[in-house]
Amino acid sequence: MKTPDIARLLVLAALWGASYLFMRVGAGEFGAVTMAGARAAGAAILLLPLLAARRDGSVRAMAGHWRPIVIVGLTNSALPFVLFSFAALSINASLSAIFNAATPLYAAVIGLLWLGQPIGKERALGLALGFAGVTWLVWDNAGFKTGPGSVATGWAVVACVAATLLYAFAAHYSKQRVADVPPLAVATGSQLVAALVLAIPALLLRPAVAPSPHAWAALAALTVGCTAFAYVLFFRLIANVGASRTMAVPFLVPAFGVLWPVLFLGEGVSWRLAAGSCLIVLGTALTTGVLGSARDSQHRAAPQRPGPVAER
Repeated sequence: MKTPDIARLLVLAALWGASYLFMRVGAGEFGAVTMAGARAAGAAILLLPLLAARRDGSVRAMAGHWRPIVIVGLTNSALPFVLFSFAALSINASLSAIFNAATPLYAAVIGLLWLGQPIGKERALGLALGFAGVTWLVWDNAGFKTGPGSVATGWAVVACVAATLLYAFAAHYSKQRVADVPPLAVATGSQLVAALVLAIPALLLRPAVAPSPHAWAALAALTVGCTAFAYVLFFRLIANVGASRTMAVPFLVPAFGVLWPVLFLGEGVSWRLAAGSCLIVLGTALTTGVLGSARDSQHRAAPQRPGPVAER
């Protein structure tokens, strides 16, 4: 991989890791639904001109596959955006980022149950380790004890797990239904769908008090950097280095997802958080074939056109 592509990979991971920081900063003032709706609307506005400028039939492809793109927009953008913004009201940004790292684990289970994709010994070990990490973090943070804030924290953790499940479903669904659609068309269409679906709820639930410039800056960074610009980087990486190498991004996102809140929000990193995140990353690496025997890795890394990636 060339140096410019390595730089793009790191920037992409840093942007997606920062999305949890910006949601944590802005969700309290905008509200979960309004922030999610504004994020999707802003990303759609930025991506539409890029799509229109292409001369490869991407616009026609988006229009011709509008039904599956609606499903992708709901499950990969609208609902996860709301759920992670809701979670940001009650739990640390770093914890949300670590939960999102478990997306490949859920994708493996959905692949087995829905598509009959086999799970070998190494993948089974990876799933066991990864879900042990998720269970560890859920048990420690989901309010399985009484006390102030425990109920809100518990629902926030449930929201993170639900969003991650939706991302995993969207990845499989997109490979089944929109694999031949240009990725930028899927990304733009899904953001447009999310913006339209969330428009009325976002307006009805808009904050009574105008958000501060600090919150507006967080929303702008989330929309421009972590959504629109990040998608452009993602597609550029796929074109330059291929899908399999680009899939290294999810392993870097948790590191940045923990780093940024520590630096800018003063969030602490407990040994429980560190242990749970290590289990999830190790389990995900085994499940996806990053670690393991060469033969199994090649089998799991069979070339496929990537669908939407769990973002952030």
